[in-house]
Amino acid sequence: MYHFFVHPDQISESQIRIQGRDVNHIKNVLRMRCGEEILISNGQDKDYRCRITEICPDVVISHILSVDEEGTELPARLFLFQGLPKSDKMELIIQKAVELGVYQIIPVATKRTIVKLDAKKEEAKVRRWNSICESAAKQSKRIVIPEVTGIMTFGQALEYAGEFDCNLIPYELAEGMAGTKEALGRIKAGMSVGIFIGPEGGFEETEIQLAESRNVKPISLGKRILRTETAGLTALSILMYHLESGI
Repeated sequence: MYHFFVHPDQISESQIRIQGRDVNHIKNVLRMRCGEEILISNGQDKDYRCRITEICPDVVISHILSVDEEGTELPARLFLFQGLPKSDKMELIIQKAVELGVYQIIPVATKRTIVKLDAKKEEAKVRRWNSICESAAKQSKRIVIPEVTGIMTFGQALEYAGEFDCNLIPYELAEGMAGTKEALGRIKAGMSVGIFIGPEGGFEETEIQLAESRNVKPISLGKRILRTETAGLTALSILMYHLESGI
């Protein structure tokens, strides 16, 4: 079933109006017809199973068949602070992080970050990254479309995460898995959790020290050294399992 997102003000008691670029996609790309069923999310807390009733030049009108308020979102908000990687790795990270339930992705420029973007290139990248978020959210039947923010420095990222309930930073010199298990055990439904991932080459020791001074907990993800595009997805996978299994 095809999945679309609308603003809450496009939803009435019995109907939903789809507007914007999705109209052209429904009409000319998917070539859908009246009577076909679709899934629509309000971007906040509800999924609607609907049947298309009218296809007009600038709007598609659908009738609400059922409402799902349970949804597919994780019971905690996970924020991925991703050190900027080289080439197009960020696109893969964003796509898979959305599938795994991330709430927001914050690109971070650290001391070992190689990628340098001027304001114009950053704006284009962030726009592209958010488009990937939307596509991944539709594919994975998310209720919420996660946001990719503008690029932050490491110091700005730590300040941004200062009010979160818990912040973790995978680090190859962290103590063993017992410490990781203990840290995960403290994470409960309703919490906000920051996950800090370094770029290629990882974090410098001074950055880890700064993070620890801001109550960010270093954890281990195992005995092997993980690439930047693997580490964040591993952490998110572990947290997804932890939160959804009730362990």
